Amino acid sequence: MSQPANASRPAVLITGAAAGIGRAIAATFAARGWTVGLYDIDADAAEHTAREIGGHTVAGAFDVTDAAGWERALAEFFAVTGRLDLLVNNAGILYSGAFGDIALDRQHRLVDVNIKGVLNGCHTALPYLRRTPGSQVINLASASALYGQPGLATYGATKAAVRSLTEALDLEWRHYGIPVRDLLPLFVATDMMTEVAKGSKSATTLGVRLSPDDVANAVWHTATHRRSIRSSHVLVGVQTKITAAATQLSPAWLNRLVVGWISKADTL
Repeated sequence: MSQPANASRPAVLITGAAAGIGRAIAATFAARGWTVGLYDIDADAAEHTAREIGGHTVAGAFDVTDAAGWERALAEFFAVTGRLDLLVNNAGILYSGAFGDIALDRQHRLVDVNIKGVLNGCHTALPYLRRTPGSQVINLASASALYGQPGLATYGATKAAVRSLTEALDLEWRHYGIPVRDLLPLFVATDMMTEVAKGSKSATTLGVRLSPDDVANAVWHTATHRRSIRSSHVLVGVQTKITAAATQLSPAWLNRLVVGWISKADTL
């Protein structure tokens, strides 16, 4: 655990915060004076990142698939900060390749981390969010939630589930005054792209045009401009916006054709 916080300072808890997008989000909020909870399954990495970014931080470790771990982390963080202004469900994993070639236990792990991890976070954090006026939730989804992609079948399905859960909670929690948003970036230049390249040609076809900082800035803007955000879904990057518009406006057969071409699938 790092520096103690001041209860007057807004506080954000971020999962998967040790590296990649999570690290960029943590650095962005720490630089702007927030108390930042950096939580990751790797305790040493979380502590190291907290020291590197500086500011007012609380670092800890738990597995997002473990509800009891969530309870402990939230209680610890709230004891230090006295508030939870923002929960960022960022932790996620990715396996790519032909659906039948990915072992079933890996498919289940995708569901556990990417869906159950977000569900656990939202459920266990709700009492703390309700105790903090103006609180909100941001979930990291993906542009792969817009249309199923060969090579990313189960990963895309988990992100589509996050998208649906976000929509539902954004409506359900309106009477608490707690907006729930998700971010849908396309490919982001993180270590995860190595795994994407193994089983899907989409990134090669479209290119990787987003950095972790791009996503972190989108999280910051979403969190600090809540009144101007009209949708529960925030599209990150020009490519994602074009993809989303095309998916909504094009007939199903054309969407299927385009996604097949992007993925260079053998069959359409």
